[in-house]
Amino acid sequence: MKEFLKDKLTVKVFESRKSMGEAVATAVADCIHNLLKKQPFVNIIFGAAPSQNEFFEALLTKDIDWAGINAFHMDEYVDLAADAPQGFGNFLKERLFDLVPFNTVNYIDGNVKDYQAECLRYATLLKKLKTDIVCLGIGENTHLAFNDPHVADENDPYLVKRVDLDEACRTQQVNDGCFKHIDEVPTHALTLTLPALLKAPYAFCTVPGEKKAKAVYHTLTAEINDNLPSTLLRKHKNAVLFLDEQSSKQISI
Repeated sequence: MKEFLKDKLTVKVFESRKSMGEAVATAVADCIHNLLKKQPFVNIIFGAAPSQNEFFEALLTKDIDWAGINAFHMDEYVDLAADAPQGFGNFLKERLFDLVPFNTVNYIDGNVKDYQAECLRYATLLKKLKTDIVCLGIGENTHLAFNDPHVADENDPYLVKRVDLDEACRTQQVNDGCFKHIDEVPTHALTLTLPALLKAPYAFCTVPGEKKAKAVYHTLTAEINDNLPSTLLRKHKNAVLFLDEQSSKQISI
């Protein structure tokens, strides 16, 4: 494992996705243990993407007091069939949320008629159960959650909002094998905003795979700005970026 600091962001590079996922899971489990010594519950936001699979698999093997955790997910497609496997709530339900006894699991509903009311409902939950940990990835276009560059706002006044998805984001869903063709990918989603994610005291960002190498390069070398949302991780005092050999190949270590 290689480790370095870029601004405030700690970057760790591993030889394989498996070793990377194990390291993320160990770090998150340790953080949970430490927080539960000081407070009755830990509130965690989880990202849903194939990039998180190795992390989830390893996390399930850890000795964690799951009953002390309130779980959230960070984004959801608008108007996708409720039982669609591509739904992020369904993704997390299958791989994590239904497999261990969380205290609560809090889903975003992308099939409501009143999107504004749903955003307000979820934002109210986030205010009541203030986030301790966010576990996220980075998109091929450097998005965090569904904050694509054209809608990303570091000073967003909202915690949750409805957004349209750019072509690069929708193409990634095809690249990830979630949809067969871009025409099948929804055009809108409900997402936690950048403030909702980045104000969490602890952030663990898991980014494996060759297709993320360019985004990782921009994350670590570009000027910090909303047009490259993942660069904002470099301002977070307790964020760690976990990479594998493939996703780190465009950066100098």
